Amino acid sequence: MIKTDILIIGAGPCGLFTVFEAGLVKLRCHLVDALPQPGGQLSEIYPKKPIYDIPGYPSILAQELVDNLMEQIKPFSPGFTLGERAERIERLEDDSFLLRTSRGTEINAPVICIAGGLGCFEPRKPPITNLAQFEDRGVDYIIRNPEDYRDKRIVVAGGGDSALDWTIFLADVAEEVTLIHRRKQFRAAPDSVEKAFQLAEEGRIKLLTDAQAVGLKGNGKLTDVVIKHKTEGELVKSTDHFIPLFGLSPKLGPIADWGLNIDKNAIEVDTLDYSTNVPGIYAVGDINTYPGKLKLILCGFHEATLMVQSAYKQINPDKKLSFKYTTVNGVEGF
Repeated sequence: MIKTDILIIGAGPCGLFTVFEAGLVKLRCHLVDALPQPGGQLSEIYPKKPIYDIPGYPSILAQELVDNLMEQIKPFSPGFTLGERAERIERLEDDSFLLRTSRGTEINAPVICIAGGLGCFEPRKPPITNLAQFEDRGVDYIIRNPEDYRDKRIVVAGGGDSALDWTIFLADVAEEVTLIHRRKQFRAAPDSVEKAFQLAEEGRIKLLTDAQAVGLKGNGKLTDVVIKHKTEGELVKSTDHFIPLFGLSPKLGPIADWGLNIDKNAIEVDTLDYSTNVPGIYAVGDINTYPGKLKLILCGFHEATLMVQSAYKQINPDKKLSFKYTTVNGVEGF
């Protein structure tokens, strides 16, 4: 059995930063994540995508941010259980928690911090009958490495930020990019929509609105996408990759059965310390909800900081925690 001070469920950016804040008050952390590597959505879904709202970084790639966070927490030597899903918890006689993972790993801690992002998520898939036949054979729901599409013919489907952002990005990578959307209006940032239309006018991408993918063709590997257009009827587009980007369908998974107050697939917390209705369990980052909630990484960092202060008092009720600035003591001073 693994013993730790704070058990963190989710090794995304907020979970990783929780380790740093806990290390400053000499609390040990162990992280559990169903994904095979730390980083959460940043590493799994858009590692090469630039992020613009991290303080001090005008722009930083998602994976670079994860790498920096891993370097930042290295002095505190956290434990990791990766590729295993948090399944069941029980309260022990000493009031601590025992967590069992999907592979039978047992972890004991007095405090649990849920930093699971969107929870267990899966891509929303278009209703194409033979879609599964071409998954990993030309159909991709996640762009992990844009270089995989270098000099290839790409068809992107969707009308949100992700579809527009990747269409714009791939215009400089792929041989040909076609964006199809079932409406004329897009749900993306106005600046991205403007850029996409500009690229279409310049002939750098092909833009098909009032259209949707209805079929796929190929022999073991994708060769064509069948498109139904509102005015032009059925079109067959030769392609190497079809990338439907309709967002993610989040699910809390086993966490939903832990007796926590849930509102629309998110865990309700008290903004005093981001505690849940279950004493000893906290939730930070995208997985929590409260009035005025913003799903931003920097907000999750703030939540993690206050959560750790509260966790310290719970773990050490007889000790007084004196706040210290890292600028005075340095990380090694903690």
